[in-house]
Amino acid sequence: MVVRVCERAVQSGAAAVAVATDDGRIRDAVERAGYRAILTRPDHPSGTDRVAEAAAALGLGPDEMVVNVQGDEPLIPPQLVREVAAMLVSHAEAAVATACHLIHDAESLDNPNVVKVVLDARGYALYFSRARVPYPREPGGAWYRHAGIYGYRMAFLQRFPSLAPSPDENTEALEQLRVLWHGHRIAVAVHAGEIPPGVDTPQDLDAVRRMRP
Repeated sequence: MVVRVCERAVQSGAAAVAVATDDGRIRDAVERAGYRAILTRPDHPSGTDRVAEAAAALGLGPDEMVVNVQGDEPLIPPQLVREVAAMLVSHAEAAVATACHLIHDAESLDNPNVVKVVLDARGYALYFSRARVPYPREPGGAWYRHAGIYGYRMAFLQRFPSLAPSPDENTEALEQLRVLWHGHRIAVAVHAGEIPPGVDTPQDLDAVRRMRP
């Protein structure tokens, strides 16, 4: 699955692709496939902390940008990687960028593995939750599924590990809430189509295997 993610990342036109992992088996599988892998500490509290260690090992400068595609997103569209990077370019106030798409089915709205994001008028995130937000007190409304992809300005990524985890982050088990808690902004690309699902359960894996191109 991780090798599939590498293949999609390469298709995005990224300047370089590397996998950050604390598992030697993943490192070996990635290197056998011809990609670069960086073995990181096993005790990181979040994926972003791990990416920060890997980016430092790569020697990236503070003005560079990193897009993190999570290893459980084997069908991530290459275009989406480009869209997230473009959000950082076009949203100067953003320390982080990510992506979402409209939710059309009630089952996803009530699934805690489908993370929702609420946006402001300029496309910045107000909040992320596993719950159905906003709550439909009145008819109508729109809901967005957050995709497991992040873009970072390297200067912010270097700071992230020193930021204390937030209460909401611990409650929801969503690391992006740490960014908002400390007053930084997250720009969100609204993808025009459906973003293929990630893999959180064995059932998800079966579904992705049926969907893969």
